[in-house]
Amino acid sequence: MSEEMRTEELQTNEGPVETMADYEEHFDDANPWNRVLDYMEKKTILPVKVEGIVNGGAIAMVEGLRGFIPASKLSLSYIEDLETYLLKDIEVRVIDVDQANNRLVLSAREILKEKEQKARAEQIASIKTGTVMEGTVETLQNYGAFVKLENGLSGLVHISQISQKRIKTPGEVLKVGDTVKVKVIGIKDGKISLSMKALEEVQEEVEEKVEIPKSENIGTSLGDLFKNIQL
Repeated sequence: MSEEMRTEELQTNEGPVETMADYEEHFDDANPWNRVLDYMEKKTILPVKVEGIVNGGAIAMVEGLRGFIPASKLSLSYIEDLETYLLKDIEVRVIDVDQANNRLVLSAREILKEKEQKARAEQIASIKTGTVMEGTVETLQNYGAFVKLENGLSGLVHISQISQKRIKTPGEVLKVGDTVKVKVIGIKDGKISLSMKALEEVQEEVEEKVEIPKSENIGTSLGDLFKNIQL
């Protein structure tokens, strides 16, 4: 019997023969380090539970491996007490894999940043040019003032849009913490341009349209009124 016929008989009687390539593929799939490496390359979002707090960060398990989340990668802001994250469910990405040194590093920060940017983009998209809003002066720069709006977004009032009067610095008119009314005059590349001067111009137009009667006209009107009264 030829070797080819013997192989066919073995396949018929015992099923397909597993090749070395099949074995290596199975071995790779079974190796958790290869799986977490794949997660890192694909930037896969992984739901995990914080199972421990250690010096400088937190611990979560991925594919049976102990992953370390640095404190700076847990949140977008400073965390006063890491213990508040114990047993908390969060989403992370694998950002570093080193099987030789048994090192697996995870991060939640990038995911949170992306969600924040998406929420901001949606908020900005809902704002219409010409909208008048109230806000609080956050910071003053030589070129203008940053104002935090009532919807939580921030915009810039350029120095040329602060007042109709010529000013050299925003500090001549504003200080941090001031509550101001602003008009949205432009939105570009995710940045909001605001104006206080535009509202001053509107106020002046309103005042110009209001006619105040002259004193002689008032006197004449009163005279006409009393003239028709019979005593």
